[in-house]
Amino acid sequence: MEAAIAREKLLDAALAHVAFDGWSETTLKAAAADSGVAPGLAAALFPRGGIDLALAWHMRGDREMARILAEEDLAALRFRDRVARAVLLRLEIADREAVRRGTTLFALPQHSAEGSRAIWGTADAIWTALGDTSDDLNWYTKRLSLSAVYGATVLFWLGDDSTGLQATRDFLDRRIENVMQFEKAKAALASNPIGKALMGRPLKFLGRIRPPVLPDDLPGQEARGGKGPRPF
Repeated sequence: MEAAIAREKLLDAALAHVAFDGWSETTLKAAAADSGVAPGLAAALFPRGGIDLALAWHMRGDREMARILAEEDLAALRFRDRVARAVLLRLEIADREAVRRGTTLFALPQHSAEGSRAIWGTADAIWTALGDTSDDLNWYTKRLSLSAVYGATVLFWLGDDSTGLQATRDFLDRRIENVMQFEKAKAALASNPIGKALMGRPLKFLGRIRPPVLPDDLPGQEARGGKGPRPF
């Protein structure tokens, strides 16, 4: 429990420094000084410094989004509107400058894979919060599509100064519509005799694919936001 509390204190304190020093070792040291967390403990909790700090902050946002969604009644919304609500909520609870600094960090070649995993993790958190129960190839395609939508929307949001972020909302609606059109085209192909003939064998093979499942008792499950399937 002491480590968990220290982690949260460091994340809270770090935000005051990210705008100036980015997600860096300098920010971690400043957060340790401000929060009263021993430097040795801070280094143990975030051994890679700024990159681990940024990832922990991102995952905390995913958990907060999931918590809020669990308290909302989304039953009256179309499913596409539930997805839009989740994406916009994730942006609402984020600090824009912290995200901007994180985007810069994850654009570096040595950290690009971590950035992709973080976006995939957000897509996974959204689908899980919305009750997705797919256990086949759809588990991957849903998260892949939403990762692309979410990533593009974040970049647009960073430069959006419209009233009430209306431009971002419109942009997100267009991206979701693109995905919906693709899904309709895919369904039409699958129901067409020629499409069935062409895709029969590939679909039979792909139908064997299942999402990965991590054991519930691995260390660090709490820090990742809970149990269940994870892509990496």
